[in-house]
Amino acid sequence: MSKGITQKSQDYNKWYTDVISKAELADHGPVKGTMVIRPYGFAIWELVRDEFDKKFKETGHSNAYFPLFIPKSFLAKEADHVKGFAKECAIVTHSRLMSDEDNSIKVDPASKLEEEIIVRPTSETVIWHMYKKWINSYRDLPILINQWANVVRWEMRTRLFLRTSEFLWQEGHTAHSSEKEAREETLKILNIYESVSKNHLGIPVLTGKKSESEKFAGAVDTYCIEAMMGDKRALQTGTSHYLGQNFSKAFDVKFQTENNNEEYVYASSWGVSTRLIGAIIMVHGDDKGLRLPPSIAPTQVVIVPFFKNDDELNTIKNYINSYLENLSTVGVRFLFDDRDKLSPGFKFNEWELKGVPLRIEIGSKEIDSDELTLFRRDLNEKSSVSADSLVDYIRNTLNDIQSNLFNQADKFKQEHTFSADSYEEFKTLINGGGFVRCGWDGTESTEKQIKDDTKATIRCIPFDEAPSKKKCILTGEKAKHEAIFAKAY
Repeated sequence: MSKGITQKSQDYNKWYTDVISKAELADHGPVKGTMVIRPYGFAIWELVRDEFDKKFKETGHSNAYFPLFIPKSFLAKEADHVKGFAKECAIVTHSRLMSDEDNSIKVDPASKLEEEIIVRPTSETVIWHMYKKWINSYRDLPILINQWANVVRWEMRTRLFLRTSEFLWQEGHTAHSSEKEAREETLKILNIYESVSKNHLGIPVLTGKKSESEKFAGAVDTYCIEAMMGDKRALQTGTSHYLGQNFSKAFDVKFQTENNNEEYVYASSWGVSTRLIGAIIMVHGDDKGLRLPPSIAPTQVVIVPFFKNDDELNTIKNYINSYLENLSTVGVRFLFDDRDKLSPGFKFNEWELKGVPLRIEIGSKEIDSDELTLFRRDLNEKSSVSADSLVDYIRNTLNDIQSNLFNQADKFKQEHTFSADSYEEFKTLINGGGFVRCGWDGTESTEKQIKDDTKATIRCIPFDEAPSKKKCILTGEKAKHEAIFAKAY
């Protein structure tokens, strides 16, 4: 199956779409820009989602659900917010269809809505409308709510998982009695995003603050995690926003303090999406297809038997069943691929394409020797292991694969992260791909000029910045920040 995949070095974009198609992760929907997530792709998303959900609940957050439809007037209440999303909004103007004389379907003009409805691009406005009803006193705070939902942003240029008109995500929306608490919440979530990305997805990320021009519409400050893809471009994989009192003022959400004063609520919002699936593909994938970290692999171990008839298959099953029961007991997700119409070679290619971390090969030779052949997808290497030590070996090897995939990605990121001291050096490095750390004078005009010249944007201002040692890469003036630039998806 992997023979149909374009090599990464030949055409990276085609390789990416080939992997999604051949590994049966997703397909294009009938409406331009939409995406159908196929069962295998959704199984990966569930494992990603469940880990984030667990971390949110461990830190006191609860899940809720808010409407898909938002009155247009709600968006008008927060000027920066509506400005940021105005060009991406899908709008409902009528409520029903009708048949004409030719029995064709058309919009019933009599069903025009008094107020147009926006299909949510994000839920701040409808949530803060509800928070006004729920918050009266400091005793009602904090509110720590997360929502797993779909959102619609009418994108003109789309790419499966990375940018689609509709996608799945989580969006957290919290309300607090103080700026300090809201800011702590914002960074707490950023730390969760960083931890899950590294330890669960095997993706090393940069963390830092967005520039004013790159921050979320309506936020005071936006913080982000940024990952480097296999083509050395950046991908924003999660954001956490300190909203200050912007939305509470727009929706008049006040609370009575312990001193019986009235004050506007402080807020945060934050989200990650199915874009993470695209990151997993591009960070870990190779010319054979996916390479999945075991923690997010729907099948962690696939067993491929060699058999010619039912008797041989039953002999293999009887031999290995006790080992499989032990694997199940220790929580390993496995699949015994006994499809009889497909050759072992076809199955090898299929499961390598789908990124299964570990493969066990078993036939009469393995039974006779009491040694099984194992294939590691991260290294594309085979080894032999005695049947008696199989379960412990698998558990240890899965842990090693998880670490190895992260280390490979981290090594790649470090090898393609550079520092520049002159604009000519900066442009050369940016054109070659990767992250470039350099001084920035903090002005939007400089940021825009660099973007116009090179198509590179500020991915983040890292927490460990050292601007005092830098001059602005473009103007030569004293740097206000040390920023990380890259070309991005």
